[in-house]
Amino acid sequence: MLFAGDQKVEHFNKDFYGEGITPEDNNPEHMFEIASKGRIGAFATQFGFIAKYGMDFQKVPYIVKLNSKTNLVPTKEKDPISTSWVSVADVLELKKTSKLNIVGVGYTVYLGTEYEKDMLAEAARLVYAAQYNGLITILWMYPRGKAVPEEKDPLIVAGAASVGAALGTDFVKVNYPKSDNPAEALKIAVTAAGRTKLICAGGSKEDTATFLETLHDQIHSAGASGSATGRNIHERTLEEAVRFCNAISAITFDNKSVEEAMAIFQQK
Repeated sequence: MLFAGDQKVEHFNKDFYGEGITPEDNNPEHMFEIASKGRIGAFATQFGFIAKYGMDFQKVPYIVKLNSKTNLVPTKEKDPISTSWVSVADVLELKKTSKLNIVGVGYTVYLGTEYEKDMLAEAARLVYAAQYNGLITILWMYPRGKAVPEEKDPLIVAGAASVGAALGTDFVKVNYPKSDNPAEALKIAVTAAGRTKLICAGGSKEDTATFLETLHDQIHSAGASGSATGRNIHERTLEEAVRFCNAISAITFDNKSVEEAMAIFQQK
C-alpha cells in the first residue's frame, strides 16, 4: 500500500489547493501526518521533503522518489524526460546519518519518448545499486509522448510492465488499463511483469466506494500486488484520510471485502 506523495512536483500544487481539497493539504506536513497515523506500506516523496520533515515522523517507512518533473511543459509540446535529482548513495547517506526508516527508492521512466534510452539506462543502474544495498525499488513505468497514441492501452500497459521486469525492479507501478473490462486487461500486465510485483496508480479523486471497488478488482480479480494512492488520500482532511488509508489497507493486506472496507472508512 504505497501512499504516493510525489505530486507536489509532478502536478505543480494543483492537487493540493483548490475547490474540493481540504485547506490543510496545501502544507506538505499534511502528508507526513497522514503517513504517520494511517495504516500504509510506505510513503513515497522527494528526498528534500524527507530530509526536512522526516525527523518529526521517524516511524514512517519512506520511499525516496529519485526523479520528478513538473507538468508546466505539456507532453504535446515536448516529449518528457525526468532524470535523478539525487543518487542512491545520497539516499544511503541520509538513511545512515538520520536513522530514518528509508526502505526503498522510486524512479519514473517515460517509455516511448526520444529520451527513453537515457531514463532506461539510469533506471537500470539505480535498481542495481539500490538492491545491492538492501533497498526496495519501485519503477513508475509510464508510456508517454507523441509516439504513444494511448498510454492506457492494455497492451502498452503490459509492455511497460514487462520493461520494468527486464530492469529487475521489485515493483512496477502502471496506470490502470483503459478497457471495457480493465481488470481482465490488467491481468495481461500482471503476467507480463512475471516475478516483478505490479501496483496500479490511483488516479484522480473519485467516489470512495467506487475507488475501493476498483482497488478490490485490481488486487483480487487481476492479481495486482497492491496499489499506489495519492490524491484520493491527501486531498481529504487528516481524520478522513487516515480512515481511508485504513480502508485501502484492509483490502490490500487483510483481503477484506469492499463492504468491510467501507465500514472501516465510515467508523468515526
